[in-house]
Amino acid sequence: MAAPLAAHAQPAPQAPQAAAFTYEEVMVPMRDGAKLQTVILRPTGKTGKLPILLQRTPYGVPGQAPASVPASMRFLMEDGYILVFQNMRGQFKSDGDFTMSMALDAKGAKGVDEATDAYDTVDWLVKKLPGNNGKVGMWGVSYPGYASAVALARPHPALKAVSPQAAWNDWWINDDLHRYGAARLSYLTDWLFSLQNNDQGDDFDYGGKTPVDTYDWFLKLGPIANLDTLYFKGSVPQFTAMIEHPDYDDFWKRQRWTDRLGRTTVPTLHVAGFWDQEDPLGTWKIYEKMEANDPDGLNMIVGGPWAHGTWHSPGTDVGYLKHGKESGTDFMRDIEAPFFAHWLHGKGVKPGFEAKMFQSGSWEWKSYPKWPAPGTTLTNLYLQPDGTLSFTAPTDAGQCREYVSDPANPVPFRERPISRTYPSQEWRWWEAADQRFVDHRPDVLSYTSAPLDADLTVTGDIAAKLMASTSGTDSDFVVKLIDVLPDDYEPARPGTIGEYPRTLNGYQFPIAMEVRRGRYLQSYEKATPLTPNKVVPWDVALRDHDHVFKKGHRIMVQVQSSWFPVIDRNPQKFVPNIYKAAPEDFVKATQRVCGGSLIALPVAR
Repeated sequence: MAAPLAAHAQPAPQAPQAAAFTYEEVMVPMRDGAKLQTVILRPTGKTGKLPILLQRTPYGVPGQAPASVPASMRFLMEDGYILVFQNMRGQFKSDGDFTMSMALDAKGAKGVDEATDAYDTVDWLVKKLPGNNGKVGMWGVSYPGYASAVALARPHPALKAVSPQAAWNDWWINDDLHRYGAARLSYLTDWLFSLQNNDQGDDFDYGGKTPVDTYDWFLKLGPIANLDTLYFKGSVPQFTAMIEHPDYDDFWKRQRWTDRLGRTTVPTLHVAGFWDQEDPLGTWKIYEKMEANDPDGLNMIVGGPWAHGTWHSPGTDVGYLKHGKESGTDFMRDIEAPFFAHWLHGKGVKPGFEAKMFQSGSWEWKSYPKWPAPGTTLTNLYLQPDGTLSFTAPTDAGQCREYVSDPANPVPFRERPISRTYPSQEWRWWEAADQRFVDHRPDVLSYTSAPLDADLTVTGDIAAKLMASTSGTDSDFVVKLIDVLPDDYEPARPGTIGEYPRTLNGYQFPIAMEVRRGRYLQSYEKATPLTPNKVVPWDVALRDHDHVFKKGHRIMVQVQSSWFPVIDRNPQKFVPNIYKAAPEDFVKATQRVCGGSLIALPVAR
């Protein structure tokens, strides 16, 4: 504990420090007459005309000028920008309704959507804001990332650079609300409630102020439609809509805004975290869509060993793993700031990379001429019936391993007790947490390789294919690809006896994890029941990664059928609307994983 201030000699009075910014709040008009609350922060001590950096958000704009330059903007503000923050339509003091819709269906001169609001804001700023140089950039993480990305569907001529970070494009396929049609129960509960009830100034309290184990709370809840019936009571319209649209119907497809993207005309820096626990896929899909029509080479992507938005902090760890490199600082100083400086200030050279990754395992920056990176070989790693992993296909594909999946005792997604999403620190890095807390559960199958005799570098899109069956008529399978650290990874310090379990010895470090819901194996648009005990392929996308499994490490794959409560429970009996399953629909099922199951790894030469 620090000594009281009175115990020390008082320093001589100093002149007050000059404010870093001036502050102004305005209401910016949109084409339909709505006005959006907008805050303008001008840096003091900067002369001449400056470019504008715009961030649109549903989370609230600054109420006053910060006393100093935020650490996350230190390198940006060395060049100088007029910072503009705007509350999206219907949030806080902004007019209109906040629908959360991503549909770009504005029609006529007065029709509006998020892309037109971005266009109108840029137009007003360059015409009305004194001291700007006519160039506007947009950037943001998460919802502000999406809000910057969607501006690319109807870019204003003054929009000269955009950096969508942890953005999204399809809420049914992945990111905040689903994983390939499986609902992200606990996260969407906390996120949607706070987002659509910001006037209450509080998070969802789970029925009381006493801390709860959300695993127990959601287990007692029953079918997730009860969340709306008993607690939300229509106050979270996005959740109510989810319950009524369980399949990939037009409600979801019309919101896939990337379908409206044309030729890439605005320099764009996409940013993704390999351990982004909230929005891991959208960035890659937006980059992919823009890459398909990018004749001028304006489309770039950066990835690294980051959780949601942690690239704006030094970034010397991945959960409990310490790698000692300030990858976040590198990104802010050497990538983000030069990107905006070139396109908005005319400083420096055009960025000379298309894909740059801070590779996990080696903990080094890598540059690639495109993404997926060239020079990889798709290599199958087979799940063997004896519980091992091998690059050799099994001789008897008919052999299977099995377990019983019980919806009354689902596999937790992280160690219990499981706190609410926010402000929990466990939430930030749960996707990098040691998986030994479920290893050896009877309803989790583990497959482990021998120690590697050389480094194995995996760069690109990882995918699993299970040959599996269930005795039920619906089911989930979760696949995890894990880097098992050696038992002597972190030797004891002199004079200690290992200090277990705080060492990383034997740590099961998850590299990629995902779920696939059986009712959607044949079609995302129309759910169909599974045939009991029939072995069929289950394709499980494990997303893009850049990782080195080091010599002496082992590779592990875990397979399970629940991931609770981050993913809602599958009743394992087919019902037309899974969210409205009755308590008696939740039944045990015998799951089998059979020969021919594999992980397809893009192995770099």
